[in-house]
Parts: sequence; C-alpha cells; structure tokens
Amino acid sequence: MRDDASGVGYGLVPETRGLVTAARRSLGDRPRVRAQLDECARRLDEPLRVALAGQLKAGKSTLLNALVGQDIAPTDATECTRLVTWYRNGTAPRVTAYSADGARADVVVRRGRGAEGLPGAHGLTFDLSALRWNSPTPREVDQLSVEWPSAELAQTIIIDTPGISSLSREVSARTSRLLTPGGPGPALPPADAVLYLLRRLDTADIDFLERIGAGSAGSAGSTGISGAPQGFSGPLGVIGVVSRADEIGAGRIDALHSARDVASRFATELERTGLCQSVIPVAGLLAFAAATLRQREYDAFEALASIPVDDLTAALLSADRFAHPDLPLPVPAELRAHLAARFGLFGIRLAVTLIRLGVRGSQALSAELTDRSGLDELRTVLDVQFAQRADDLKAHSALTALARILTANTGTAADALLPRVRTLLADVHGFAELRLLARLRSDELPLPAEDLAELHRLIGGTGVAPTLRLGLPSHTDLATQRAAALAAVQKWRSRSRHPLADQFFANACLTAARSAEGLLDILHEPPTTPFARITPR
Repeated sequence: MRDDASGVGYGLVPETRGLVTAARRSLGDRPRVRAQLDECARRLDEPLRVALAGQLKAGKSTLLNALVGQDIAPTDATECTRLVTWYRNGTAPRVTAYSADGARADVVVRRGRGAEGLPGAHGLTFDLSALRWNSPTPREVDQLSVEWPSAELAQTIIIDTPGISSLSREVSARTSRLLTPGGPGPALPPADAVLYLLRRLDTADIDFLERIGAGSAGSAGSTGISGAPQGFSGPLGVIGVVSRADEIGAGRIDALHSARDVASRFATELERTGLCQSVIPVAGLLAFAAATLRQREYDAFEALASIPVDDLTAALLSADRFAHPDLPLPVPAELRAHLAARFGLFGIRLAVTLIRLGVRGSQALSAELTDRSGLDELRTVLDVQFAQRADDLKAHSALTALARILTANTGTAADALLPRVRTLLADVHGFAELRLLARLRSDELPLPAEDLAELHRLIGGTGVAPTLRLGLPSHTDLATQRAAALAAVQKWRSRSRHPLADQFFANACLTAARSAEGLLDILHEPPTTPFARITPR
C-alpha cells in the first residue's frame, strides 16, 4: 500500500474496503456481523461525520446553524435539544423521528417569526407532540434525522448531541454512548471527528475529553507516538471551541479579545494531555446572525449609528433596557428586541461601530461581522484538520470498527486479517501525523522556533498540499518542490539520529522525514506525452 503524505489516504480507503470485503467473505453467514460490515463499507463512501459535543447550553445548535449558514437547528430549550440529531444533505427539507427499534415518524417543522416578518431568534421548532409512527403503536423518540439542501452538509454530516451535564442522566448518557468507548455501543464509531464546545474548562469537560481520547490513539493492544493506551473506538480528531465567546467579555466591544485570552488558557490546560488539536474562540450567535443578516436589520443598525455614542451606550447597558419601549431611539422597540435576541449586545455594538467606521451595505457588514466572530478561523482549522484529511479519518473509523468486529468474532479465517488491521491503525502515516500534531500541543521539542514551525508545517499542520507543507508559493515549479522535499528528508533524518535525542524527539523527526519522503513520492516527474502527429489533409 502506498501511504500518501498529502494527508489524503491515498490507497488507504481501497485497502480498508478490501479488508472489509475479505471479512464479509469469512463472516458473511452471521447476519448481524454482515450488517455491521456493510455499514463499514458504506461509511467509506459517505461524507465525513463530525459531532458537536459539550455541556448544556454550550451553544452547539447555534454553532451548527452558523457553520451551515442556514437556520436548520432549533436553538430554544425544547425536547429536541435532548436528543441526538443527525443533519445530512437532502433534496428537500425533511425531519424524521426514529425510535430505538427503527420505527420512524415524520416531524412537523414550524418556523418562528421575529419583528416585521424577520426570522425569529430561535428559528425552527420541531413539533414532537403529534407524531404519526409507521407502526401500530406510538413509540418513544430515540433520535432525529434532518435532511436539508446544503452545500456544507453535502461535504460533512453533522451530529448535534445533548449536553453532557444535563440534569437528566439519560439525556447525558445519549452523548456518552455515542462518542465514548467502553460501552456496549455500535461497532462502528458514529463520528469521525468531534467539535467540543467549552464555556469554561472544568472537571466534566476534562473527563469527557479524556474518555473520547481513550480510544482515539490507534490500534488495540499497543501504544502510539503519544504513549497512551489505544482502544478500539473514538474519533481521531478533536477540536475545542470556546463557544459564546462574546459573553466572556460581558458583551463589550473587545469581548473577542478577552475570549482569545481565555482560549489560550484553555489550550494551555489541554496541552498537558493533548486532548484537543486546536482551541478556537467563536461567537456563535454573532456568526449565525451575520451569515443570515437581512437588509431590514442592516437598516436598523444604520439608524442606531446615527445617534450620539453616549446615548446608545446608555441604552445598551442591558438587553431589557435596549428593548424598552420608552427609549427614544430611531428603531421600534419590537425590532430592538429582535436585534438583541439575534445578535446579542456584543453584535449590536460591533455592527454599529463598523458602520460608523465606514462599512456600507448589508453584504459588507455581514462579511465583517463573520470575520470578527471567529467563524472564518474555525472554518480554516476545520478544513486543515478535518476536510483535507477526510479519507484518513473515515478509514480510521472503519478500521477501528473492523478491529472490534474481528476481535468479537474469533475462530474463523477472518482471524488472519486482524494483524493487518492493527498494523494499519498503528502505522498509517496520516494517523501518525494527526497524533503528532496533538502531541506537539502538550510537549515541547528542543528545537528553534523556526525549525519547530517547519516540522509543524511539514506534517500538515497548516494544510496538506505539497507547497503548504514545504512552505513554498503555490505556483512553485515541480523541480523546486522536489529539491525542497529532498532537503527536508535529509535534515529531519539527520536530526532523528542525534545522540542526545529522546524517543519522542526521534519519532517526531522521523515522522517529519517520512512526510517529506511521501512528498517526493507524489512529486515525481509527470510522464511526457508526445504531441499527436498531425497529418495534413
């Protein structure tokens, strides 16, 4: 098998599919196992699955709406937020409830309205009060499936989970069963990667992240570069999000600067265990409102920008005061209440400030607010860590499931497949890069800052394209890229043999060298195709 250092699992998905097919031939006489293996094969062709997790009221549904750019997830505290909900791309909007035994029922969707016909603050509501099941007797809803036309969902399936700190143990247990190993859950890990939302960093967050990470280090019965025990399940990629970042600074105009300081402290704490690959501050409410900004809302902000600064500052002391009908402001009280619910006080202050600084038009304001919300930075991290490594992450989930299935069904010819599955989980270079990226956040290498940045870049920390890994302009010619890759191989192999290098340092240098070798492999000279002979007529 050829292991592609570009981060895309070149050859890994076909080999994984081949192992699943071989297991099906040996275990196909067991219906339950065959169904699990069929699901493994289907997952390799599906979009990447990313779960949103975190404590109660962390802002998961709001962030989901912001990422998708549409109002598709209920954000008010209803029964829906207590259920695991799957969001997939579909040809038409449809919401379906499923019971534990597979019975299903269509769900009525209601859309709330705000002031002057604008979208309501809580958007959609899924009405579970009058379900019509496709079975003789009513059932209890186990999970929801939302199909919605969306370019984002065509690339990524998003799983919204209940808060882990819910007062109901059963509600919290739904998320635990879905994401953490060790329980009698499905053989195939439901999520390939996780966005974990943090409002604060307490024992419950650390404990849950540790349980997610307990099964994400690689193959069973061995240890990887992190030295941590490795289990059969658990997503390989985890990114932390300091959600509701605008609330950290009490809605002040500099709230996101405060949130960045908090994110940095959270990252420092998490670096001790390497539980998150990145920690990003995001004002989810502002991000979603900016993505769906309407002209009437922009007009309201423009009107507010025309009043004296001191008068608006006094009005924005609280949301209730801002929406009070007795305030002499050039925006109706109902519309002010709508703005407060949709944008928050931070969003209102920021929008008005930007207009005063010269931002004109709803599209320009939407772009500025989105950029300042932290959503663009999060999208970039998601692209580098998840989207560009989608095949690696999906193959890891499938191989993890296959290892569990083979271990649970011994005594057949399929036993011979398990060593290869374990080898792939332990040795596939894309997995090693992801583990090293996580480890670099918890352990410092004795390297100059410039060399440390080069190593981080070479193993895909800033993107997986060859020029990004090599730190070269995108238009660099092939010969220059090959020369840079060869120099990197020589440099990092030499560093790995330093007599004072400990095992982690040596392994990190060898990982970088292997990444560079992979680049040499894919940067081979393209075959020369001679021009077709032109025969005159």
